[in-house]
Amino acid sequence: MDKDGWAGKLPATECIELAGIAIYVLHDLAQLDLKPEAAGFQVVVSGHSHVPKQETRNGVLYFNPGSAGPRRFKLPVTVGKLIVEDGNVRREIIPILSENSIRLKIGGT
Repeated sequence: MDKDGWAGKLPATECIELAGIAIYVLHDLAQLDLKPEAAGFQVVVSGHSHVPKQETRNGVLYFNPGSAGPRRFKLPVTVGKLIVEDGNVRREIIPILSENSIRLKIGGT
């Protein structure tokens, strides 16, 4: 999955700024080698575990959209959406298979 040839062309990390919101992107959250709040990031996006999750710690949103690929283990098949608008981040984890009928939707900053 994560180690096919195409993945080698991607950077290990990426820093993105959208509408004044600094976002740090990396594959495996366990490889995070900085303190996002100290570095000025409001959002950290990661994957690797394929477990959809969103939580705020020390004012930083940690967001894992899950996996939109083939079902892994018994995990839901999901995608994530971040909407950056007016200095706020809204986020949503969206199930993409019918048996995942519950949406985990959280608004706010």
